[in-house]
Amino acid sequence: MILVTGGNGFVGSALYAHLAMKDCSVTRAVRVVRSAEDVAVGDIDAKTDWQAALEGCEVVVHLAARAHVMSETAADPLAVFRRVNTEGTLNLARQAAALGVRRFVFVSSIKVNGERTTGRAPFSEADEAAPVEPYAISKWEAEQGLLAIGRESGMEIVRIRPPLVYGTGVKGNFAALLRWARRGIPLPLGAIRNRRSFLALENLVGFIARCTDLSCAEVANRLFLLSDGEDEDVSTPELLRRLAHAYGKKP
Repeated sequence: MILVTGGNGFVGSALYAHLAMKDCSVTRAVRVVRSAEDVAVGDIDAKTDWQAALEGCEVVVHLAARAHVMSETAADPLAVFRRVNTEGTLNLARQAAALGVRRFVFVSSIKVNGERTTGRAPFSEADEAAPVEPYAISKWEAEQGLLAIGRESGMEIVRIRPPLVYGTGVKGNFAALLRWARRGIPLPLGAIRNRRSFLALENLVGFIARCTDLSCAEVANRLFLLSDGEDEDVSTPELLRRLAHAYGKKP
C-alpha cells in the first residue's frame, strides 16, 4: 500500500492516476474525500493524526505542502511555513516509522540549493544547501529532520528536489506566463539570457513512481535533483517562444 499526501493536488492527482494504471494499491490523504481511496486528514501540522491514512502502508509519498503563496499575508511567514512543511512533515514521518512504513519519499524543492547559480555550474546533489526564503528554509529543515528519523528508525528516506514543474493544471508563475503567451502580447524579455531547468509533470510522476517500488533499492536514502535533461537549459525568451508556438501565436 502506498500513501500519497496532497492526493488531489497538481502532482498528487497525476501520481495517483499513474499508480492506479499500474494496479498499485494507493490511499490518498486529502482535505475533501471524493472516492473510496481517500482519507481526510484535515490541516497538516505537528498534531495531525495520520493513523487511519497510514494503516497498512509500506511507502509514503509526501507531496502536501504550503507553497505558491503569491501574496503573502502572514505576519511571520517562516513560522507558518514551518508549521506545515517542517513540523507537519516530521509528525507524519514519526507516525509512519512507528507503524512500520519502509520508505518515505519526500518531494522537497530545488530552492533548498539556493536561488541562482550565476557564474558557477548548475546545482548538483553534492552542493551545500543554501535556502534563502521561508518556503525553502522550511523544506530544508524538514529534510534534516527526516534524515534523523531515518537513522533512528531504519525507515528509508528518499529526497527529491524538483525545479519548476509544468503540465496540465499548473499554477503560479508558469500559469501566468501561459496566459500572456496565449494573448499574444509582446513582453519586454527578449534580452534576458538566463537559463533554467524545467521538469515535465509526467517525468516527475514517473520518477516518484519508481521510488515507490521497494524492489528498487538504488533510490533508498538518496537525494535527487531532477530535470527534463535537455542538452541546454531554457531561457525565459526561449520558453516564451515555445509557449507562443504551441498557441499558434507570434512571440
